[in-house]
Order: sequence, then structure tokens, then C-alpha cells
Amino acid sequence: MATQHINSALRAPAPPSRPYAKANPGFGKRSTPDQRPPRPDDFALLPERERYVAGYVDHLPDGAAMDIKSLAKSLPLYGQMAVGSALRALGVAGHLRHVRCPADAGGGQIRWITRTYWSRTARDNKWWATFLGGGAPATPAGPQHPPAPAVPQQRTPVRTTEETPQETPADAPSPAYLALAQLGRADARLALSAADCAALEEAAAAWLARGVDAEYLVRTLTAGLPAAVESPVGLVRRRLRDKLPPLPPTVAQAPATGVLGHRPMVECTECGAPGRPEALPDGLCRACRTPVPTDATTTPEPPAERDVAAYVDTLRDLLKLP
Repeated sequence: MATQHINSALRAPAPPSRPYAKANPGFGKRSTPDQRPPRPDDFALLPERERYVAGYVDHLPDGAAMDIKSLAKSLPLYGQMAVGSALRALGVAGHLRHVRCPADAGGGQIRWITRTYWSRTARDNKWWATFLGGGAPATPAGPQHPPAPAVPQQRTPVRTTEETPQETPADAPSPAYLALAQLGRADARLALSAADCAALEEAAAAWLARGVDAEYLVRTLTAGLPAAVESPVGLVRRRLRDKLPPLPPTVAQAPATGVLGHRPMVECTECGAPGRPEALPDGLCRACRTPVPTDATTTPEPPAERDVAAYVDTLRDLLKLP
């Protein structure tokens, strides 16, 4: 029965039969070493959606684009949200990790690039931490069989050809764009238009690539503003350039050989937060590993009567002040 189930499942389209998106130089898919040869039952223990996405990704060559938008364009059965959920599940199953790596941009400058390391063989967290930490993971002798992964149940059903395909959702704005859009809400003097945010998006992304979060960026850009701002976009552009934070202390400058002597930062498959390999088991940060309860068993108690009375007395005293 298991063999019939595997053979009857949808097969992912092979990349050679259709164009695939290539990532920019240095980005994209990277295959891990010591993988077992391909077999017909690869990913057989995964749910159908994850098996479909994994089969397609496994056939992609190194350097192929691994972002959600590019994969969704090549996989007609699923939209961007479904592909994103599938990648998260494949990370939990031990097949991939998103890794943020520095690259020499010339002139002593370092830029951050994101790679997706892919393993046809499901790996445990210890293997990934050793591999991404620069060590040589132990390879067990003999044939390797993928363990039964704990993969979340798929939430998007597979559509048949007779069903109307869902429309691919619009491109989600980047964290840098969203941070710039928050400036006007934090201080009206720095209200930016959509075109302004798009023009400054790359400069803001350079801040986030250096380890700061959106809250820090907004707070720094809105601090100490003049009484009147004639050109918000000009002021923000100048501050993004002049106040660019330094590289994190964990990043070592490239020596004369051009080799970067440091460990890479793993990105959370769900939210993109960076961290050490051992700090992101299953490729997820602590916040994304801890589910938010959907229903509350208790409701907060109303303030005590004496607290309300004390609050009213305080207001009365304030009204008496000159």
C-alpha cells in the first residue's frame, strides 16, 4: 500500500522542462555534502504538499532562486503562502536551512547574502549546527534512510486541474520597506510616500543586514528632528547614510586571503530573524517555535474598586493644580 501511495502522489515538475529562476551571484540554493543518491521514495514520509515542493527543490541546480516568490511561480499548484509554509515544514523536517553569510563587496566592505542550504537526506539539529559551524559532521556508514519527520499538517489542499487556481497574492513588502513606512506614524515630520519608501528600501535593508531591528531603525531616524522638515525623503536618505551602524562584533573582517573567518548566521525560516545555528533548532527562532495560544482560558480580572477610587482621587488632585 505504501508503494502505491508514493507512486500515485503528484510529482514535482522537473526544472529542465521549464525555465527556473536564477538567484543573484552568491545567493540561492547550496547543496550540502555527503547526501545519498536520489531514490524513488525520496520524501515519501512527508505530506503531499511538502513532498511536491521538496521534489522540485531537490532537482534545482545550485544557484537557483529559493525565495518564496520564485518557487511559487514555478509550482502552479500552490501560491506563495502555501510554498512558505512548505519551506518552514521542510526546515523542521531537517532538509533545509536559510543562512545569512557575509561576502566581500570590495574596498574593505562586507555585504550580507542569504543562501538556502538543501539536503536530500533529512538531518538532525546537531548535524546542521556542526555543518554550519564550520565542522565536519559525521557521516554514518551504510545506506541512509530519512527519519520520520514531525511535519505540520498541510493546510492548503491540492487542487485538481478542473478547479480554478487561486490567484497568487501580491508581493509582500520587505522588512526594510515596512520600517520606512512606520516613520510617518512615529513622527509625522518624516511621513514618506510609497515611492519614497521604495527608493530608500535598499539603504534601509543595509541597516537590517547589520543586525539591527526595525524598531531600532525607526527610533534612530526619528531622534532629534528639527522643528520643521522640508524634505522628509532627503533627510531620511542622509541619515540612512550617515548613521549606518557598524558591523556586528561577531563578523570578522576578511583577511588578505579573502576568506571570512567567522561562523554564518542562520535565519529563521518563518520570520527571518538571525541567530547562531545551535540557537535555531529546526531552523526556527524561539518566538516561532512557541505557538501563540488561540483561545484564552481565563480573562483578566477588572481593577479592584479601591484602585479605581484612588485613580479618581488622583485625577481630582491634578485638576486642583494651578
